Amino acid sequence: MLSFESDYIEGAHEKILARLFETNFERLSGYGSDKYCESAKEKIRRACESEEAEIFFLAGGTQTNQIVISSVLHRYEGVIAASTGHVSVHEAGAIEATGHKVLELPQNDGKIEADILEKYLAAFYADANHDHMVFPGMVYISHPTEYGTLYSAEELKALSRICREYKIPLYMDGARLAYALESPKTDLTLPMIAELCDIFYIGGTKVGALCGEALVFTKKNMPKHFLTTVKQHGALLAKGRLLGIQFDTLFTDGLYSEIGRHAVSLAMRIKKAFTDRGYPLFIDSYTNQQFVILENSEMERLSRSVKFSFWENYDENHTVVRFAASFATEESDVEKLERLLDE
Repeated sequence: MLSFESDYIEGAHEKILARLFETNFERLSGYGSDKYCESAKEKIRRACESEEAEIFFLAGGTQTNQIVISSVLHRYEGVIAASTGHVSVHEAGAIEATGHKVLELPQNDGKIEADILEKYLAAFYADANHDHMVFPGMVYISHPTEYGTLYSAEELKALSRICREYKIPLYMDGARLAYALESPKTDLTLPMIAELCDIFYIGGTKVGALCGEALVFTKKNMPKHFLTTVKQHGALLAKGRLLGIQFDTLFTDGLYSEIGRHAVSLAMRIKKAFTDRGYPLFIDSYTNQQFVILENSEMERLSRSVKFSFWENYDENHTVVRFAASFATEESDVEKLERLLDE
């Protein structure tokens, strides 16, 4: 069956698999202390144009978010996120399970707006009872957002300015960061993100790796004994080479960017396949995820031949569904989808 269900339904890019095979019998130190992890970290520092960046490899996105937020926040602090943010909705209460509240703000196309954030923080500290409340200790954003939308350079600068004014870190979830960086509508670069964010991660799981996220602390602000904290969470891989080799490969000869461009290009064709045939979009995304409104009977018909993701109910007769492109999506897949729509 044809599938656009997600961007991590396939295994891994062939160059990553080849590199894992080539290095399989090398005897390397464990826990991320091997030469491939060090090489990958150096390549990421160069890509970020940040010699001071401290980098740690973790296996998955929810795991990364939970460890970062719980290790950076004080016990009395919570994390600010959009009401549609991944930590707010789709992480099964992983943040709350560590004793930290997710402080939700209204969202606009999945994004936190700077003026709303500023008013929230000002109102919190103006409240005479704020010592009895959960303190806002961090701002969490994702780029792209859960709706495939993008923060502009101006928007990120505004959020960064407010966070620095209130002395709280700005943390970016970059699970699909390659698709944001390679979007035709972006004006943000990786060095700009490294400059404006205090912490962010470069996603691998959704961008051609078997698994893995590269967590970047940009201001010499990695929590003390971070490796020990990661181990306490059960998240320290003995065979840390698995992550290092993958990111070393992704950041060799522009593979990470190549994967992002490929998926975004085909996602634009998927968008055109629907809009040319009169299907309305739920949101106008310029990344690898496309959100389409389908009449329920049409959704049922299409689902017999192609897999896609349920997103949310639009009304009693229509549903929002998501189509995602990945490193493994081919032009022939989109052509087959076009024929199915024509039928």
